[in-house]
Amino acid sequence: MASVPSLAATVHQRVADALSAALPEAGAADPLLRRSDRADFQANGVLGLAKRLKGNPRELAAKVVEALPSDDVLAGVEVSGPGFLNITITDSAITSTLAARAADDRLGVPYAENPGTTVIDYAQPNVAKEMHVGHLRSTVIGNAIVQILEHRGETVIRRHHIGDWGTQFGMLVQYLIEHPHELDHESDAAAGDGEGEAAMARLNRLYKASRVLFDSDEEFKERARRRLVDLQAGDAETRALWHKIVDESKIYFQGVYHKLDVEIRDADVVGESAYNDDLMNVVKDLEESGVAVRSEGALCVFFDDVKGPDGKPTPLIVQKSNGGFGYAATDLAAIRDRIGTLKADSLLYVVDARQALHFRMVFETARRAGWLPDEAAKQLPFGTVLGKDGKPFKTRAGETVRLIDLLDEAIERAAVVVAEKAPELTPSEVAERAAQVGIGAVKYADLSTSMSRDYVFDLDRMVSLSGDTSVYLQYAYARVQSIKRKAGGIEPVAHPDLPLAPAERALGLHLDDFADTLASVAETYEPHKLAGYLYQLASHLTTFYDQCPVLKAEGGPTMVENRLFLCDLTARTLRQGMSLLGIRTPERL
Repeated sequence: MASVPSLAATVHQRVADALSAALPEAGAADPLLRRSDRADFQANGVLGLAKRLKGNPRELAAKVVEALPSDDVLAGVEVSGPGFLNITITDSAITSTLAARAADDRLGVPYAENPGTTVIDYAQPNVAKEMHVGHLRSTVIGNAIVQILEHRGETVIRRHHIGDWGTQFGMLVQYLIEHPHELDHESDAAAGDGEGEAAMARLNRLYKASRVLFDSDEEFKERARRRLVDLQAGDAETRALWHKIVDESKIYFQGVYHKLDVEIRDADVVGESAYNDDLMNVVKDLEESGVAVRSEGALCVFFDDVKGPDGKPTPLIVQKSNGGFGYAATDLAAIRDRIGTLKADSLLYVVDARQALHFRMVFETARRAGWLPDEAAKQLPFGTVLGKDGKPFKTRAGETVRLIDLLDEAIERAAVVVAEKAPELTPSEVAERAAQVGIGAVKYADLSTSMSRDYVFDLDRMVSLSGDTSVYLQYAYARVQSIKRKAGGIEPVAHPDLPLAPAERALGLHLDDFADTLASVAETYEPHKLAGYLYQLASHLTTFYDQCPVLKAEGGPTMVENRLFLCDLTARTLRQGMSLLGIRTPERL
């Protein structure tokens, strides 16, 4: 089905045409249309035109009004203030446009005109280490952006750049070789809760034991360093044990992601190790091109505007003086692969805001080397998760909070809410809905905040049925399903000939904004705008319920059908929008 133009687009075009007809000298002027609390829309473009043309703005506005067509879309246009146009839409235009959207499975949301290929780097845990609260935002934000871009028709390649390379792996493998009894303990990750906790508990134990030895025994430290060289050189025994560590970590990761209700495909997990073979090529190309130079034995890239506290240049170190490689070399190799091999048009990195300088330097280096087109790469930096005290979220003992513990607690809190709200549910039904509500609450709290801002992790607020929470949105959706069940055989049908009450108009106009909102979110990579739209939609629905009886509408059967239609389209929009954010919508709550 062809995309359905929004009422805003329709009105914008009419006013733009009227501007050109009334003021030919203005050319293709923008009417500057926006939603207004004084009418349905307000066009403010005449004021700027009047200044440019040295005319009276109200007189120019009157000419534009005269040039507007008389049709079934515009109910009235008034000139106010210094030439503003207050525009009211007919009830029939609202209902007809919504009916066209409802007839489309995509709710009238068009595909992007020129979709490209985007590689998005998100959800980057470290092998042999537990996932903590710091891993939450990259995963949740990245997953939402993936869903939104794919819904718009973009080809999206996921990349999970896990930390699976470096000194700690030489240490771990050497410890396993010297303690062969540890090799007899096959991973029992499938036991217990099936979340991979056993695998990570084992790796934690091994890591701590090997770290103690590494820090206290100089001879072991030297053996571990030599083992790292063997790992990098591809030694068979070393690689086999390294693979075992990585595989056990992946079992754990998948358990956490499963609970978080995020799909992480194994083929998309491409860690630091994947680029190891290209690192020397990166060094060679950068040095030969002059983009990087040797400084005190290290290969560095310098920037005029990046200096340390002492005023001296702070370089991007591509290769250390001892021949080792850091994150910069791996990130540069990844860019070469993503642009050169995967043929990406754009690269997105959902990474902590504290890494902003690193990525700015990496992107600039790749541009200087000719590997990265201008404006092709963008970091989407996110802020910190805070505790109620406004400080970075820690346990009472001052330790980093495990992500799995947060998710479990959210589900437990949600179970209380679900059981109180729906006492007729069985324990298994409560558990199922609690998972959807609890995990949805965690995701929404993150996604409803602008990603660059910090936010407070407060489960009491997150699982509340009131306020800007996912539970409020889920309850709004479930309430519509309840009304539809009570309606029996009455079908939701749009009746454009019926007048609309103020609450119906407000709900209808907001529904019409869905496609434009999604287009804006996809353009700016700001999922919090979609979350905000959905919260406003649920709020409009609440007002509609309070002011407009649905099944007992006084206007007769056609009014009931029309209000059921508005309810149904609202529920479908809520479901679609929340799905794009990675949040489920229970049919009953």
